[in-house]
Amino acid sequence: MADHKESKMEELAHKIHSKISSPSSSSDSDDDKRSHARAVALKAKVYRLFGREKPLHQVLGAGKPADILLWRNKKLSGGVLGGVTSLWFLFEMLDYHLITLICHLMILALSVLFLWSNASNFINNSPPTIPEVVIPEKCLLKAASCFTFEINRTLDIVRTIATGKDLKTFLGAIAGLWFLSILGSCFNFLTMVYIVIILLYTVPVFYEKYEDKVDAFSEKMIIELKKQFAVLEKKVLSSMNKEKKKD
Repeated sequence: MADHKESKMEELAHKIHSKISSPSSSSDSDDDKRSHARAVALKAKVYRLFGREKPLHQVLGAGKPADILLWRNKKLSGGVLGGVTSLWFLFEMLDYHLITLICHLMILALSVLFLWSNASNFINNSPPTIPEVVIPEKCLLKAASCFTFEINRTLDIVRTIATGKDLKTFLGAIAGLWFLSILGSCFNFLTMVYIVIILLYTVPVFYEKYEDKVDAFSEKMIIELKKQFAVLEKKVLSSMNKEKKKD
């Protein structure tokens, strides 16, 4: 009888404990949901450079070019960079010319194929198989369409600047052209192209590695630049208004 009472007391204590613990567990799950929602909201509010919402790999196309620029395949990226560096060394350091290089390569390739095709008849060997290369018309039309779109957009920006409607675009264009003129006076066109390629191989991978730090720093810089630009715009507009009043 005493054992029966003890078992009843244990069951009652277990039920009381489960009732007490169940609200706490539900509250814990609610707290987890709230913390997760806060984390998602905080992640959504994080500033990303150029307002992007996708990872950098997807922004770059998520294909082979993105893999090369972000060094996903180190052998391929290193090979492409080594080839570009070799070409730059030939043209810049050895004073080689592009047309000369293309002509010499064509002479070598055509000579090898011609001699191989004729020599195969004497040595009873199969001649080289040269594939027929045909560029699809759709690819050319698509490339022409993209090229035309970019030209029209550039012309539209130039027209907007020329009409004097957008001071911000005008100052940005002047600053960009001035910067390019300085680079053009220091380097020739080929070296500038090589510098751009080196930047494409280093800046994206550096940004992907230190993404959070770069985004935080760029956010502060953009806020400061907007403040300075607002002050400059106010001064320019006030000076223009004064000149109009004088006239």
